[in-house]
Amino acid sequence: MIELTRLNGAPMVLNSDLIKTAEASPDTMLTLINGEKLIVREDTAEVVERVLAYRARLLAAVVKRLPSYGELQRAVSLTSLDLSAQPPPPAPSEKKRR
Repeated sequence: MIELTRLNGAPMVLNSDLIKTAEASPDTMLTLINGEKLIVREDTAEVVERVLAYRARLLAAVVKRLPSYGELQRAVSLTSLDLSAQPPPPAPSEKKRR
């Protein structure tokens, strides 16, 4: 959920997964997946930034609950991200050598 401001100044909270498109014309018009259109004060870049920040917070909350790197790889595979090129982090008991 992201907080936005309607054109009349009223705050609103929107489920960001419902946003289909965001257009600047010159006001920002959000078209939702059900066809409803909302006009907000924030520009499109700000809407995108808030959606990304919200999703990052969700992912961070999921990662905090995972017991190990293997579980992280499993979660990442569910989101179709590719971590195969990245080496696994060192085990907690290993210390870095300088």
